Amino acid sequence: MNENSVGFIGLGNMGSPMAANLANGDWPLVVHDAAGTRERAPARATSAESVAEVASQAAVVLLSLPDSTVVDAVSEAILAAPSLITKRVIDTSTIGIAQARGIHAKLAAGGIEYVDAPVSGGVAGARAGSVSIMVAAPASSFEELRPLLESFTGNIFHVGTEAGQGQAMKVLNNFLSGTAMAATSEAIAFGDSQGLDLETMLGVLNVSTGRNTASSDKFVNRILTQSYDAGFSCTQMNKDLGLYREGLAASAGADPVSGAVAAIWRRFLDASANADITRIYPFIKNNS
Repeated sequence: MNENSVGFIGLGNMGSPMAANLANGDWPLVVHDAAGTRERAPARATSAESVAEVASQAAVVLLSLPDSTVVDAVSEAILAAPSLITKRVIDTSTIGIAQARGIHAKLAAGGIEYVDAPVSGGVAGARAGSVSIMVAAPASSFEELRPLLESFTGNIFHVGTEAGQGQAMKVLNNFLSGTAMAATSEAIAFGDSQGLDLETMLGVLNVSTGRNTASSDKFVNRILTQSYDAGFSCTQMNKDLGLYREGLAASAGADPVSGAVAAIWRRFLDASANADITRIYPFIKNNS
């Protein structure tokens, strides 16, 4: 057992490259994935057969998991580990505000600190070490964790001190991202109907006030090239928009825009489950 080891649970599209970046640093890494650890483990990491095995070897454990149900189940497995040494769980998943608060309370009752730290930037950002990580934790914890976080990203933000604040930052970001993608798709489809060239429209938009992440990245690199490979599915976008709307309702905040945006993405989901988010452009263009 190496008490300096870092654990990583969840080696999917985002978790795998983040774990690889950690393993390439000076952190002894032990990893586990329910879908098959040895096939997904970074070359320099140790594979664990279970969550309990990770929790028996790593004082700090990072999670990159699909939703709150899975995060909750993994948290319970950590707490139940017979040789538990884990003292801190860093959750990079997107699970929702209330859900993060609930898991924080559950882990705290077992003597484990929960750090709410979702990430944004897609698979390309995870590979490049440029994801944004939105950390909600006490300032002292944030500073202690900074060297570890710097192993897999240079974009580290301390957004608050309470569990749920990282989730709030993440879902409002994804609401804006989803809004930009849908609105840009509508605008480009309109331009196409007027005989405007796609590349020309993007050239104008990206030096004008209409510039956004959809026009500058997704349309240029994923739609113009017809690769449609942003690495984020419409299922995931709908989940995150739902979490944003859930948080908004709980706060009694103003919502004149999000309902319309969520409805567009739900229609796309119904037509194209699990399609890449960039395919909303042909969907909007062909269903206007």
